[in-house]
Amino acid sequence: MPLQMTLSAITLDCPDPLALAAFYRQATGLELHPESDAGFAALTREDGLSIGFQRVDDHRPPTWPSPAVPQQLHLCFTVGGELDEAEARLVELGAGRPDAQPDERRWRVLTDPAGHPFCILEG
Repeated sequence: MPLQMTLSAITLDCPDPLALAAFYRQATGLELHPESDAGFAALTREDGLSIGFQRVDDHRPPTWPSPAVPQQLHLCFTVGGELDEAEARLVELGAGRPDAQPDERRWRVLTDPAGHPFCILEG
């Protein structure tokens, strides 16, 4: 019988937790946890799921698609509206857009301000 587990949090290493939390807050609309600080910040959803951001002083951003520094984690987000529009807004907020795009008609690979790759796809 499989163990029953529910995902409750995802945590990303980064050099500046509050800055990275601000990026994801603007991108997702999730609320900043009131006990967030310079060492650890979190965004929470009503159902209890949280995205955490923890300070790592020697953080090395992933170099995706190069394996020199592995991607470490990969998040996917479903977006409302068109991919071009969502991508433009995320880039405006500080996301990067790698040249490598495996299937940009179906999804886009972006990087957050700390270098973590993530995908967006139409919902």
